[in-house]
Amino acid sequence: MSNKVVLMGVKGGPAIRPNGPMPTSSLVEIAGRSCVVDCGLGVSKGLVQTGLSLKSLDLIFITHLHSDHILELGGLIHTAWTSGLATPVHVYGPKGIGAVWEGFLASLAFDIDLRIDDEGRPDLRGLVTITEYDEGIVANLQNGLVVRALRVDHPPILDCFALRFNSPDWSVCFSADTAYFPPLADFARGCDLLIHEAMLEAGVDRLVARTTGDGAKLKAHIVRAHTEARDAAKIAQAAGVPRLALHHLVPADDPEITADHWRAACADAFSGETIIGYDGCVIEGPNS
Repeated sequence: MSNKVVLMGVKGGPAIRPNGPMPTSSLVEIAGRSCVVDCGLGVSKGLVQTGLSLKSLDLIFITHLHSDHILELGGLIHTAWTSGLATPVHVYGPKGIGAVWEGFLASLAFDIDLRIDDEGRPDLRGLVTITEYDEGIVANLQNGLVVRALRVDHPPILDCFALRFNSPDWSVCFSADTAYFPPLADFARGCDLLIHEAMLEAGVDRLVARTTGDGAKLKAHIVRAHTEARDAAKIAQAAGVPRLALHHLVPADDPEITADHWRAACADAFSGETIIGYDGCVIEGPNS
């Protein structure tokens, strides 16, 4: 079995811009299972580009209910269904994810019913199981794969969770969206790979200037709810992980900010390998 993570979308926030990266989604292949983590806009195409057949989709984990993490949840499952999916899909998410799915089904009821009748497809509503999770063990799966959750600090959202995927030969931790949160180091301790969101405050003013609305309020949210890259590096160092991947980058599409800027922000705080995420970035784990 191969183990790997594919960062399919590494942009923090819901906006997309010409030639820029897509919002958050990842694929974790571990213990013989393919786990989708978050479903930002572009996740369906991202999965296809990894070579995964959408007909085999069966495990989805959502960290929280911001739109850049759930906007294509329904679209992914529906697209897989129209691609031939006829087997169960299990979605794990925080409180409220069930309502998100039910709302999607209601909005697409005409299309779903029509395709069942006209194309002979199985009822999509019967294929999907939703589990709303809290802190602790989220799922015990075959081949010794265990998924755990830790509530992190992402105001004003209460139910935002870091996720840790543990198998007998590999472990991966996602920070989810969070402010600097030292307890995350304990949660990630012993992992082979920490995938942590990252912000460079020096680029936030330019990001805010490109966005309509109350710029001061948006900047205040970004700064209080996200983690400076240097602090993500501190978490990785405290956790003792050998590899840190920066993900959910804020800003992610500023031409004045390069991979060297992200790497420099981490250099003094983390002694392991730092990977600067990009759409399609593949991080290999061990083969078993």
